[in-house]
Amino acid sequence: MRILYLDCFSGISGDMTLGALVDAGADRVYIEEELTKIKLEPYHLEWKRVVKRGISALKLDVILDPSHPPKQHRHYSEIVKVIQSAGFNERVTALSLAIFEKIGIAEAKIHGIPVEKVHFHEVGAIDSIVDIVGVALAVDSLQIERIFASPVPLGSGTIHIDHGTYPVPAPATLEMMRGLPIASTNYSLEMTTPTGAGIISGIVDEFSKSFPPMIVDTIGYGAGTRDLPNQPNVLRVVVGKVDPYIGKWQVGHEHLAQEHGHSHGHTHDDHHHHHDQ
Repeated sequence: MRILYLDCFSGISGDMTLGALVDAGADRVYIEEELTKIKLEPYHLEWKRVVKRGISALKLDVILDPSHPPKQHRHYSEIVKVIQSAGFNERVTALSLAIFEKIGIAEAKIHGIPVEKVHFHEVGAIDSIVDIVGVALAVDSLQIERIFASPVPLGSGTIHIDHGTYPVPAPATLEMMRGLPIASTNYSLEMTTPTGAGIISGIVDEFSKSFPPMIVDTIGYGAGTRDLPNQPNVLRVVVGKVDPYIGKWQVGHEHLAQEHGHSHGHTHDDHHHHHDQ
C-alpha cells in the first residue's frame, strides 16, 4: 500500500502542499494539463527552487494575468459545479470536493449563512481552486492509498483579512481542526491557512506524531511564502509503502561488495533483523 505522510512542523497551506508533492515526484505536466479543464480567468503556475533556512524547497505561485482581473468572488456552490463538470477522474473529483466541503461548512458556520452562499474572495478564489484541485491531482499522480499527518501547529496572534483584524488561527481554520490534533508553536503568526486546514480535515486518514512504519520512497519539501526566524518554513512530505514484511526488510549492498573486489556468501538477512514493534 502506498502511503503519504504530511510532516507539518511549520504548519500547512495549499501552495506548500502542492509544491511538496511535486517535489516528491508528482507529475507536474499531468497536474498542469488537467488544471486547464477548469475554466478560470487566465493564470499560470510559477515553480521555483528556494532555500528556507538551509533546506532547498519547491515554491509554487499562482500568477494572475493583470489584464484579466479575477471575478469579485465565487460562491461555494459555483465552485462545486465547476469541479464536478470539469471531467476529472472520480478520485480527483472526490478529493477536491472533500477539501472544499470542509472549508465551505466551516465558513458557513462562522458567518452564520447557508453553505451554498459562502463565497471565496477575489484572488483567493483562483488560488484556492488551483491549490486544492492541484493537490488532489498530485495525490492521484502519486497513487497514494492512505494519508497520514503529524499534529498541526496553527499559529497565534492576529491577521488582517477582508472582514478586518481576526485572531489566528482564523475562525474557519480552527473550526476545521475540531476533533483533530493540533500542536503548539511560539510564533505569533498564521502557520496554517484555511486551505491547509481543509486539506488536513478533508483527506487525511490518520494522525501520527512520528512517522508511520514504512519503506521510504520519495521525500519532498514545499516552501511557504514567509521566512521564520528559527526554523525552515517548509512542509515535508514523505511517500512510501507499507510492507507486511517490514520487520525483515532486505537491503541490497551489492555495490559495496563490488567495490571491495569480493562478494559475501551470506545474505543480508544476517545483519538486518528488525524486531516488529
